[in-house]
Amino acid sequence: MKYFVGIDIGSTAIKVALVDENKQLTGHRISASGSMFYKYAKQSLKEMLDQLGIDEKDIAYTVSTGYGRKLFKEADENISEITANAMGAVAAAEGECEIKTIINIGGQDSKAISLDNEGNVVNFAMNDRCAAGTGKFLDVVAMNLELEVDELGEYHFKSEGTPLAINSTCAVFAESEIIGLLGNDHSVEDIVAGVHYSIAKRIIKLVKRVGIKESIYFDGGPALNSGLVQAIENELGKELFIPRFPQVTTAYGAAILAHEAYAYEDSTE
Repeated sequence: MKYFVGIDIGSTAIKVALVDENKQLTGHRISASGSMFYKYAKQSLKEMLDQLGIDEKDIAYTVSTGYGRKLFKEADENISEITANAMGAVAAAEGECEIKTIINIGGQDSKAISLDNEGNVVNFAMNDRCAAGTGKFLDVVAMNLELEVDELGEYHFKSEGTPLAINSTCAVFAESEIIGLLGNDHSVEDIVAGVHYSIAKRIIKLVKRVGIKESIYFDGGPALNSGLVQAIENELGKELFIPRFPQVTTAYGAAILAHEAYAYEDSTE
């Protein structure tokens, strides 16, 4: 059995995905990027293969993507995360819906991608200038509120009032604004809901730049945050499709592209 690897080296996390000869997701692994991208990417791949009992020599082709894609020297090729994200989203939603719009919130940036009827990228927009609409901002919010990031969704649904307005467009100023709200005796629950809606409003502006077309796919670590999902759905007025493993969509797409690249090379020999 031959296997194909996709490695998404992001600014905050490394995601590794493995597909088999039928393009089925066989395994995946997520780890922190740390300061040594290449070392940790190699380590994540080895740990995933060891866990699955697969020998490295059975890997037929590897494609890297993401912020640090050119640092993974063993990759047979590297591709844009936009292309990989689109490929992974279409595959992950196959049989359930035909994805036309993708919302991706990563550690340090957020993206909106528009697809045509064949799943090809026709337009995209990215926000990488400010962390206020990213996963990193949620980390900062959780720290200031003395919560774990995975608790934010739970607190969102405990909010009983109108979500508080977080008006700052810069993460640093937004953090100060949140501290000020705490000082004025606003509840943690209402602050969390306010943060989610402030991110949702920024995301909607980004999506409008590429055009909102159903069905809408939401991936990246923040897609696991049910409170943020609700806020985006309420602002959009549309339901989002959340994949089973939202963090590895781009790595999954890279693995599928590895399979296709290998099949093409094999057919031309």
